Amino acid sequence: MDLYLIILLDVLNRASGLFILCLGLAILFGMMRVINLAHGEFVMIGAYATVISANAGVNIWISILVVAPLVTGAVGIVVERVLIRHLYGRLVDSMLATWGLSLLLIGLVTTFFGNTMQGVPTPLGSFRIGLYSASWYTIFTIGVALALLAATYGVLRFTRAGMVARAVMQNPAMAQTLGVNPSTVYMTTFAVGAAVSGLAGGIIAPVSGITPVMGMAFIAKSFITVVSGGSAILVGTATASGIFGTINQLATFFTTPVYGEVILFVCAIILIRLLPQGITGRFFKGRL
Repeated sequence: MDLYLIILLDVLNRASGLFILCLGLAILFGMMRVINLAHGEFVMIGAYATVISANAGVNIWISILVVAPLVTGAVGIVVERVLIRHLYGRLVDSMLATWGLSLLLIGLVTTFFGNTMQGVPTPLGSFRIGLYSASWYTIFTIGVALALLAATYGVLRFTRAGMVARAVMQNPAMAQTLGVNPSTVYMTTFAVGAAVSGLAGGIIAPVSGITPVMGMAFIAKSFITVVSGGSAILVGTATASGIFGTINQLATFFTTPVYGEVILFVCAIILIRLLPQGITGRFFKGRL
């Protein structure tokens, strides 16, 4: 029984981590139709912001929950104003531009901080379930995923800002005639998506080695999850994260981490082949 509880906790942790990792990309792709190939580098910036601020004496929780999203959100504003705002509606151009941005960010971080692995200690400690030990940080990650899910749903569904954002994404010309500035909404939405990606990097920082190229490990998995989720930002991303997180963790437990990743991508290919419009293209239609 204790082993089953540990496995369940690991599965929830993997699914929660995948949801946090993908939410920022889902906001940009699902709402703005921007294919951001620099998503992994936004995660990397959040991780570096956490490590650098924590090593400079900032409280680790402030580094994770405040510094990482603020720094990455600020970078997102600069990127949107300088680059992305010229590429809305041009998918191929946005892909090429963000790919170039990805290489630029990797080069800049490598130049300033070197190519060595960095990190911070994992906070909180551990607890025991029978003969097995588990980390309280796992519970924290699950809690953050649930909080992000609830907060994003609440903002998009029940606030004026969320309503305006959805209206601009659906019909910017009509929103502009009603006095809304689409350019400001685009900038704000992009910054929020970048900040959420930075938060994901902050959460990853204490449990993973931080290097300038770490984003490459996340980009393929993130896109597959978001695309498999379909058009519904929250329901699709949460459902796909739950499915793929469970598959990945169970496959890793019964085989090895390498086979776990391979099995995950094979299952994703099968899912996309069976449901080309994503999970929410077939189920949960009309959901947020």
